[in-house]
Amino acid sequence: MSAAKLLLVEDDPALSELLEYRFQNEGYNVRCTGDGDEALVLASEDVPDLIILDWMIEGTSGIEVCRRLRRDKETAHVPIIMLTAREAEDDRVRGLETGADDYLTKPFSPRELLARVAAVMRRIRPALAGETIEVGDIKLDPVAHKVQRRGRSLQLGPTEYRLLKFFMESPGRVFSRGQLLDGVWGTGSDIELRTVDVHIRRLRKAIGVEGVKDPIRTVRSAGYALEAT
Repeated sequence: MSAAKLLLVEDDPALSELLEYRFQNEGYNVRCTGDGDEALVLASEDVPDLIILDWMIEGTSGIEVCRRLRRDKETAHVPIIMLTAREAEDDRVRGLETGADDYLTKPFSPRELLARVAAVMRRIRPALAGETIEVGDIKLDPVAHKVQRRGRSLQLGPTEYRLLKFFMESPGRVFSRGQLLDGVWGTGSDIELRTVDVHIRRLRKAIGVEGVKDPIRTVRSAGYALEAT
């Protein structure tokens, strides 16, 4: 498996150096910056697999960096773990509502951060490790290209399979039609947005089980998400 690309945004030189060393030892490809504006440039130039983002940094604040990353279709799907000295519940909620996937308050153990990053990577990149992906009662085997729901094998077309796999690698996350086009068909695709709706309907039909809730949630004016049932 190729090394996971990690962008570390931390303006404390000692902490940044320590974390860079620890993550490189774990096999991650790490890029570092302590500046929010540079972080946005680095993320756009080479989209990372995961971002560790400090709240209080030079230039654009961490919370604003998080907000802009979520608005950009190229980085909207990238998991973000926020680091901060802020302990108030309102601040934690604000960070999560802005789009952070996890939250760690300083001071923290580097070992705990490593564990949290590893947990996120297992969730978003299981296919690269050849591991079965499970979301609720749906299982997808990326090696055999087989999908099961409640023990029953499902027959999916190639596009529906890629679409389901994309959803299952980020369960619960809402994707716009544009993000789904980029993630499933590719950034250079000239497919129309309404094509996504067609394949969503086909996917729903393929994975549907009578009497069981539809795991694909439509979010008005936003897009679609796959929920565990």
